Amino acid sequence: MVLEDSEGSVFELDITEDDVETSFGKVHCTMKGVPRGNRPTILTFHDIGLNHKSCFESLFNHRDMHEIMQHFAVCHVDAPGQQEGASTLSTEYTYPSMDQLSETLPMVLKHFGLKSVIGMAVGAGANILARFALNHPDMVEGLVLINMSAQAEGFMDWAAQKITSWTHALPDTVISHLFGKEEIHNNHELIATFRHLITNNVNQSNLQQFVKSFKSRRDLEIERPVQGGNVNTRTLQCPVLLIVGDNSPAVDAVIDSNSKMNPTTTTFLKMADCGGLPQVDQPGKVIEAFKYFIQGMGYMPSASMTRLSRSRTISNSSLNRNRSGTNTTDEQRGRSHTDVSMESASNANVEHSSSGPTLSVELSC
Repeated sequence: MVLEDSEGSVFELDITEDDVETSFGKVHCTMKGVPRGNRPTILTFHDIGLNHKSCFESLFNHRDMHEIMQHFAVCHVDAPGQQEGASTLSTEYTYPSMDQLSETLPMVLKHFGLKSVIGMAVGAGANILARFALNHPDMVEGLVLINMSAQAEGFMDWAAQKITSWTHALPDTVISHLFGKEEIHNNHELIATFRHLITNNVNQSNLQQFVKSFKSRRDLEIERPVQGGNVNTRTLQCPVLLIVGDNSPAVDAVIDSNSKMNPTTTTFLKMADCGGLPQVDQPGKVIEAFKYFIQGMGYMPSASMTRLSRSRTISNSSLNRNRSGTNTTDEQRGRSHTDVSMESASNANVEHSSSGPTLSVELSC
């Protein structure tokens, strides 16, 4: 695969596809680029109704992402039976729970010889990667979670889903999960495109099982750490960037998730004039936010920034992480968390959380 970066330079990208055998079935993985031992690999996980292509192709094919892909390999993971052309799963196969899906990832890392990853995921995938990071913090250096929900399916949501399933086809149910009412009513071309992808690019029987698994998820049971409080509070240890579009049906779920995150390591980006899939709707801005996030971890210090402006950088020495077995410049210097306030040239709305001192901010861009 040949890519062109933002400066017009052309570079070749190796692509490898593998069905990785795990304790919970085979997961289809696509590796782009060659993993580097001195830095993490970007690992993605898609939402229900999608696979790595329909969820992330527009983002990773965007010209601005090519600069990142020169520095990091990317491993796209498809949930069992969700990749394009997948055969119908055996009737004897029990579809994995969200916890079990998260436990397929250490096996993926082992298969490709990866030491650690920076996770990027949407919806159900975000829930899966959060579970992975909670149980294997040494394998996850950072997380970018779009449309994240830390809660289990509520009773009212469950009841509404049951009623909907009686009157709507599976693609309609997925569309309502991915996109808000305004987007469904007004952006007919986008909805038609994704309805086609959901119906024709994903095995419907397999999809139904993935949807059921997501709807049956347990609460993550994470808590916001409080100074002087319980030192054993269950929380994500790595830097986290939460992203949601302001017209997304997941807004409330992401706000709730943010309220439970560690405020010293979490940044909340709420994108104005953006629908249910920010990585599709505004890929350039998502990439810019991702670059800031990577820089906050100590990587790509000279990355070009074009769309968004940085208003504040906060170094937090307590987040400096020593990596064993590495000796490169990136690994030797201490990492600092970057709390990035991003804004467009014409509009910015930054709100600080009201629950005490925090680095977590709500950002409209």
